[in-house]
Amino acid sequence: MTRSHHHTHHDHHAHEGHDHGHTHAHSHEHGHGHGHDHDHHDHAAHASHARLLWALIVTLAAMAIEVTGGFIAHSLALVADAGHMLADAGSLALGLLAAKQALRPADATHSFGHARMPVLAAFINGMLLLLASAWIAFEAVQRLLSPQAVDGQMMIYVAIVGLVANVIAFALLHGGEKDDLNRRGAAAHVLSDLLGSVAALIAGVVILRTGWQPADPLLSMFAAVLVLRMGIRVVRESAHILLEGTPRGMDLKAIAAELPKQVPGLASVHHVHAWSMSQKRKIMTLHAVPTQETPAIPLITAIRSVLAGYGITHVTVQIEPAEDCAEPDCGHEH
Repeated sequence: MTRSHHHTHHDHHAHEGHDHGHTHAHSHEHGHGHGHDHDHHDHAAHASHARLLWALIVTLAAMAIEVTGGFIAHSLALVADAGHMLADAGSLALGLLAAKQALRPADATHSFGHARMPVLAAFINGMLLLLASAWIAFEAVQRLLSPQAVDGQMMIYVAIVGLVANVIAFALLHGGEKDDLNRRGAAAHVLSDLLGSVAALIAGVVILRTGWQPADPLLSMFAAVLVLRMGIRVVRESAHILLEGTPRGMDLKAIAAELPKQVPGLASVHHVHAWSMSQKRKIMTLHAVPTQETPAIPLITAIRSVLAGYGITHVTVQIEPAEDCAEPDCGHEH
């Protein structure tokens, strides 16, 4: 028997060779056309870069105002909030760098390209959110134990500036494609700071009207719990991709059972594995057992066509005749 390496490119040509006993096929499904698809992704990528950049500029400007106002008002809360904004600026810069790196083409060192850079950035941002929530809680406890007099009026003015800046930054990051995990991680940072600004604003109003100083740390602890929840969600989703977990919502057993029903000449499939390079780019490998006298190339094309309906963009198929397969689900006799 002959092993042939069939690479299904955009023109669907095949390259055959090597005598080893099985047939491997690597297929790429690109939807409605290579050019159109890349134009769409390039436009989406540039739009994502612009949103990240503008959010970074707004955040840095608001941070400068909060630092100045915090020192003038002698408000530890405002200085701490400015520290949150500095962390936000770092997360936005990281997200922007990762989004640009993702556009780099594949090379000998990274044969799949750099599509996971934004996922890695999201994971780092998620971990930073967990640290931020712990730091906010620690600071809140410290303020409860050692209350400090705060200029409530100045606190309100500066908190409003921070709130407006965070709303603008969050709107920039929250718009566009909802499944951009990198931008969602950065948006979670900005949202955490937005909650901090709301807490500072409410605390400023309470302190100005009642003089009750514990309002600030108590509201900060509530914000810390919300930040913790966002951090856990971002870390869980990004870690699942980095650990090459099966894409969310994909049932491999159901796909393995459905393929022989939809592909003529296919007896069974086994060794079905699927993972994601990014949230959109899904990859699958499988062994396919054909019926007698079923040509390999049409079988591979039909398998690829069915899997495209599941959003799988890169498929590697190994054709494995029943007599050569030791798996229990390979041949007709099983």
